Amino acid sequence: MTDAAAPIREVHVAVAVIIRDGRVLIARRPDHTHQGGLLEFPGGKVEPGETVQQALVREIAEETGLVVPEVSLEPLIGIRHDYGDKRVFLDVWRTTAAAGEAVGCEGQPIAWVAPEELQDDQFPAANRPIIRALRLPPALAITGTITSVDHGATSLQAALAQQEQSLIVLRAPELASDVYREMARQALAVCQDSGTGLIVHGAPARFADTPGAAGLHLPWREAANLVSRPVPSQVWLGVSCHSAGELAHAVKIGADYATLGPLRATTTHPGAEGFGWDAFRALTAAAQIPVFGLGGLNPEDIDRVRNEGGQGIAGIRFWWPQG
Repeated sequence: MTDAAAPIREVHVAVAVIIRDGRVLIARRPDHTHQGGLLEFPGGKVEPGETVQQALVREIAEETGLVVPEVSLEPLIGIRHDYGDKRVFLDVWRTTAAAGEAVGCEGQPIAWVAPEELQDDQFPAANRPIIRALRLPPALAITGTITSVDHGATSLQAALAQQEQSLIVLRAPELASDVYREMARQALAVCQDSGTGLIVHGAPARFADTPGAAGLHLPWREAANLVSRPVPSQVWLGVSCHSAGELAHAVKIGADYATLGPLRATTTHPGAEGFGWDAFRALTAAAQIPVFGLGGLNPEDIDRVRNEGGQGIAGIRFWWPQG
């Protein structure tokens, strides 16, 4: 009679995203190690009795010679990944306050790299959501009511003139498909003039109808019917989610991010009660992709959302012209 296989232990790994002048510090893993030859962010195992912040301060000093104030670390994302022979929990924190000159103290090559230069296939699979989190903004802007193409284009120009955005989601459920298609084309021109990425909202066909779009955001009713990613890997794919099951499905179909709400009750959905911070924290902790809090939030809530494990906020009222 053979013994039952021992359960695979989960390894708690602290990961540091160190940012300086808009660039991120990365290193190359030694060839003889697990996932050898690939790039990684500094970090290592959390030792017994250590907090994750203490582990990061220690690991950063040992690996790079940089000195990081513990209070400067803020959570970025948590990722659980099963390699088959090994399960890891990547507890990822960021800092912009590292002092000193970075060196590869363990002989590893290191470099400061712009986030947009990081490529998925250069990193272990578990690191890929970190790349998404680095590239995504802290606020995902969503368009409000659009009554016509002219109204939408004018409102969009006014909104971007008042408040720059790096990404916007063109959500206009009140428009017929042909009108939305024209609205997307005009919105794309406005966004390109301001250096903003336009993410179309709806069925996958809307992305195909909008050459030059930065991505597709799927309402849950569209995502629920998919079994694989409907857009190329080079563009954004987002999903509107409301539960743990929906978040898991978004990961399964290859989403880069999700919105999760409503966190608070909103005037646009008066019948829907917000599920609150405790539920948001639990749901984002189990997610494998960056999660934007949605519902009754504004830019003053970004730090709170990040401290609860989210990417940032998503919404309409904090930037779209009212009335």
